[in-house]
Amino acid sequence: MKTLGFIGMGNMAGAIAAGIIQKGLMKKDEVFAYAPHYDKLVKNAEKIGFTACKELKELVAKTDTLIMACKPYQIEDVLSEIKEDLKGKALISIAAGWNYDKYQAYLDESTRFQFIMPNTPSMVGEGVLLFEEKNSLLDEEHEEVKNLFEALGIVIELPVHLMGIGGALTGCGPAFIDLIIEALGDAGVKYGVPRKQAYEMVSQMILGSAKLQLETGEHPGVLKDNVCSPAGTTICGVDALEHAGVRAAFIDAIDAVMNK
Repeated sequence: MKTLGFIGMGNMAGAIAAGIIQKGLMKKDEVFAYAPHYDKLVKNAEKIGFTACKELKELVAKTDTLIMACKPYQIEDVLSEIKEDLKGKALISIAAGWNYDKYQAYLDESTRFQFIMPNTPSMVGEGVLLFEEKNSLLDEEHEEVKNLFEALGIVIELPVHLMGIGGALTGCGPAFIDLIIEALGDAGVKYGVPRKQAYEMVSQMILGSAKLQLETGEHPGVLKDNVCSPAGTTICGVDALEHAGVRAAFIDAIDAVMNK
């Protein structure tokens, strides 16, 4: 991979480009982008460091690897314009719903492809990047792409049939955790904590709790038990949550996503 091109430059694409450039994985003059609103693209280019292209075909001509980062409903039109130009190149897609099999109906067999599902915490380098195992990248390309996306969080490869539940957990999950942050923040405000400080405390607590589980590898139940002293305050809160059906509520939420 000598040059990288972004088709679309929204928030997620900007985070990916910034992570790659800031961590020195690619040089500024090796990263290009195209988006319909050129003036806005130029402003992002000045901030992040990539080179803005006025035309889509110009972008494809200048790059050997491309990241499809436009809206899913725009992809058919984009592919109809550049399908021939993609021959012999590698295409990475972060567009929801466009997996390997779907792209194969549009791409020439010489175009190598990988579907990746990022999530919003990727924008601050703490994301989960789900790589569909089914892909046609060369081995060295696959490793290069993994290295690039590891700048945004952790990379997890999943078989095709698990990409849906993986996306539900990591893509929808941040919204569920945001509800928890808001709810616990409200509880803090109820007892006198200024809202900004309440959110700060709760968000850092969740970040720290997650990091503790990841780094120790302990079962979440063990970590929960470590905080719950006999006849203590925490176990009273856990008891209230159990009576409220918090576990079932989260499983129901995932069921709702999967059954949509």
